Formats: sequence, C-alpha cells, structure tokens
Amino acid sequence: MRLALIAAATLAVLAVDMPPALGKEPIVVMIDRAKVMRLPAPAGTVIIGNPGIADASVQDRLTLVLTGKSVGLTNLVVLDAKGNPIADEVLSVSKSEEGLVTVQKATSRFSYYCTPHCNPTVEVGDAPEFNGQAIAQIQGRNNFAQQTGATQP
Repeated sequence: MRLALIAAATLAVLAVDMPPALGKEPIVVMIDRAKVMRLPAPAGTVIIGNPGIADASVQDRLTLVLTGKSVGLTNLVVLDAKGNPIADEVLSVSKSEEGLVTVQKATSRFSYYCTPHCNPTVEVGDAPEFNGQAIAQIQGRNNFAQQTGATQP
C-alpha cells in the first residue's frame, strides 16, 4: 500500500513538472487556411516558434487566427499582459491533398489543383521552371485583384 502511494505521488510530481505542450494533441492547421483559436484570458504577447511554418494574428484579445504557411511543426506561446503563460501549444501544419494532382514526366514533377478545373500550383520539389511560371501567374493575378479592389468604393 505504501509503495502504491509513493508511486502515485511521484507520478503526480512528474505530471506537474511536465511542460504544457507535451502529451497534448497538436493543433492542426492546413497550409493557406485559417483556424480560429479562442483564449481563456486576454493575450498580451503572442509568440510563434517558427514564423516560416505558421502565423498568428490577434483578432481581439481573446481570439487568435492561426494560418499555416509551410509544412512542419512549431509552437505557439501566448502570454498575458504580466508575462504569465496563457497557452503553450504545438502547431502541426500540413497540406491538403484534396484535389492535388501530381504529374511526373521523366525527372520533372508538376503539380496542379483540380477543383474541378486544373490550375498549376507551387509545390516544393516541382520543376523550377514550372514553379517560376506558376509564381509569375499567381503574382499577376494577385496584382490585378489588388488594383481592381482598390478602385471600388
């Protein structure tokens, strides 16, 4: 009986000393998609471990918007105005395979999103000249959208 109590007390101490992010399921965010995260207390500081993987914007003091930027794992730490931790989470960013078609031609790879019509998309590992053309087309479309959007009341 005494040994069981000592074991239970040891486990309780170990559980308290364990960092908050360990043992919890990560928050899953898709590339190029936003996910809303509600906070239990007002945020003072928001920290993303690797801003190349994910981004967090403060919608209001109790709401964050998480956006996936590239595949990988990073962490999110939220502190209150006094520097006390509110949240310590692992973010898992992945890409959607839905509608993704990959074409392999000899040693070159080309990726398209087909929803239902197929359009080139930029994927790591695709042929550089293909990605360059896709990036130019995407930038052109975005520039056009910004110009036309700016002229509307």
